[in-house]
Amino acid sequence: MDMSSREIRIPLTEVVAVLQDLNEFVVSLDRLGSRQSFGTADEHTIGEFVADWDVARRLAHARRIISVALDEQLSEEENAEIDALCDQGRFYGEDGSVSTPADQSG
Repeated sequence: MDMSSREIRIPLTEVVAVLQDLNEFVVSLDRLGSRQSFGTADEHTIGEFVADWDVARRLAHARRIISVALDEQLSEEENAEIDALCDQGRFYGEDGSVSTPADQSG
């Protein structure tokens, strides 16, 4: 599928909500990174941020908004292709390491 010319419509209110969440995360993580480099934040601080700010649920909601739009506007085959591409991402491993697509093959 040629994705370079495809457009997906998402209601503006949902796009704005996702952008607000992403902006909060990017700015906050940047600030946490700066604090970490100066020694005033550690892994515990970052863990508190992720938990207190409900980052996982909010990111899952953003992913859901995009997924619903794709499901509604693309064919099953196109959605399957996108799912396969997403499965090639980098994922934090159960053992605390980062899993890469090559790591997931075996």
